Amino acid sequence: MRLIHCADLHLDSRMTSNLSREKARERKKELLLTFERMVEYAAAHQVRAILIAGDLFDTRNISATARQIFWNAVCSHREIAFFYLKGNHDTDHFLADREEIPENLKMFGTDWMSYPLGGRIVISALELTAENAVGAEHTLILDPERFNIVMLHGQQAETGAKEKMRLIRLRDFKNKGIDYMALGHIHAYQEGELDARGVWCYPGCLEGRGFDECGEHGFVLLDVDEASGTCRRQFVPFAKRRFFSIPVDLSGCESVSETVVRLEAAIEAQHPAETDLVKIVLTGEINVEYEIDAEYLRKRLEPDYYFVKLYDETAPRVDVSHFLLDTSLKGEFVRTVLSAEELSEEEQAEVIRCGLRALVGEDILECG
Repeated sequence: MRLIHCADLHLDSRMTSNLSREKARERKKELLLTFERMVEYAAAHQVRAILIAGDLFDTRNISATARQIFWNAVCSHREIAFFYLKGNHDTDHFLADREEIPENLKMFGTDWMSYPLGGRIVISALELTAENAVGAEHTLILDPERFNIVMLHGQQAETGAKEKMRLIRLRDFKNKGIDYMALGHIHAYQEGELDARGVWCYPGCLEGRGFDECGEHGFVLLDVDEASGTCRRQFVPFAKRRFFSIPVDLSGCESVSETVVRLEAAIEAQHPAETDLVKIVLTGEINVEYEIDAEYLRKRLEPDYYFVKLYDETAPRVDVSHFLLDTSLKGEFVRTVLSAEELSEEEQAEVIRCGLRALVGEDILECG
């Protein structure tokens, strides 16, 4: 039997970080479209159930469009069971206008609830709260003869924390008869061994929403052999777009052509596609007399990708000794600044950096 494990869809997220208003609206729609595509994938691949391990929506104020798309997906695919566990971003608000819940939508509460699926699989889940998070493992009772899937939404930790709500100590769930622990809350794919019998897994979010969520995003496809009680799992990349954060060391570059070659090589090594969002961080020490034109570089890359952001975090390299005996105006300027005892070494370096750039005709508005 095939199942999909997903989490942290954050449907209706505003997506305003980094993006223009137009692209933020487009990305907001793309979250909904990716959810619909996932459900169509499930239908096409004979997936029996979709496990949503929390944060289906992003805020309490859910748009009518997002609600309708979710309900249409559930109601138009009665052959698929949707197991929905609320996360810390979810509320019951989207249920307000529903007189009845479709039979194929299974939800959970603040006490352990279990649903059978097929002949051997049982799916159990609990919505973690400040009141039930501590000791939740003690009230979980499972039949070891079944294939047990346990859903939780929270942060895994080996030790306690001030915020006990949404804290999951995996070691407390060892030897409970769990075969697969379907987790949500972490936005990157992670998995590991729970005990000799079972594994735990975070599928990550379905679509990245910012540069803190770089890399592949998607869902986990489970294929459970009910006869043997074994399970194969596969991470399926499914996001429409990916985020890339690419550092580029420009140390030694002294011209635009050298910078462009270094920049393009660093990007090419990461293989972003034209549909992706790319953040470039320029680093390294460069000759103080060579000014990085960050806006020019960003504009040069902009046509190649969906969105480009560029940060210049390079540091100026000033060889003061080179100017000490220089009879030019530059040499006189450097010696004058170095003799100014009221300036700290850091201030002297900044004044020299800006002054040398001014002497070669560069824009110094960002100095200081």
